[in-house]
Amino acid sequence: METRTTPRSCLAALEAADTLTELQECAIKLRTALGVDHLVYHWISVDGEQFGFGTYAPAWAQRYQDRDYIRIDPVVLGCFQRFRPVDWKSLDWSSRAARDLRRDALAHGIGNQGFSIPIRGPNGQFALFTVSSTCTDPEWDDFTGTHQRDLILVAHVLNDKALQLRQGRSPQPTIQLSPREVDALTFLAMGYARSQAAEILKISEHTLRSYIESARLKLGALNTDHAVARALTEGLIVSGGAIRDAKGDWPGRSVAQTTDPATALAGNH
Repeated sequence: METRTTPRSCLAALEAADTLTELQECAIKLRTALGVDHLVYHWISVDGEQFGFGTYAPAWAQRYQDRDYIRIDPVVLGCFQRFRPVDWKSLDWSSRAARDLRRDALAHGIGNQGFSIPIRGPNGQFALFTVSSTCTDPEWDDFTGTHQRDLILVAHVLNDKALQLRQGRSPQPTIQLSPREVDALTFLAMGYARSQAAEILKISEHTLRSYIESARLKLGALNTDHAVARALTEGLIVSGGAIRDAKGDWPGRSVAQTTDPATALAGNH
């Protein structure tokens, strides 16, 4: 891969962009400047909407959404658990679903190498800035080592621009969780296992899982931990000492105020 210039040379145009079309044009220029196959910005909003732009073929972008790859994508899941840039080689691709996704991506020209930068913004915002290409491991290691700082800078400038554009859109609808969904996420946030939470709420684990899954879908979360984190961020549930001290006759109150979830969990083993 030959890099003709650094991405910093494209920052002026990027900072001046004020429409999605202009950001898309900047993404294409950055891809050319870096000499990579693809460059993509991907924002997963709290309400589950996927907003982004970049150089992936429309057919692949649509296929990714149609097959709900976001649920099992090691890049998304791995970056959500990290704050530093992630080389795709360091991720877990061992599951069958992940291997199938990787083969599908390669068939659509995404490239065998990738480097993603997780970005976290206000109100629980989570986004990814990714570059990918087809090359050898040594070539990719040299590329990421040379350009990592510039890529991080570009990632955050892009995110700032996306946030500015987002402010001009209609406000996101308020998320409404049912009382049982709130109960389920609250006990998980307090550290209770699913079996404990189900027992406290006097429901089956199967029923509890249905409430958790329903809440996850409403929150647009990737998994249960993500759903709990978003519910906390949005103020839909509270946790820790605040919930134990809360007034009123909320479900499981007497048990939760007299039981340490860690102790209870240990007692179940």
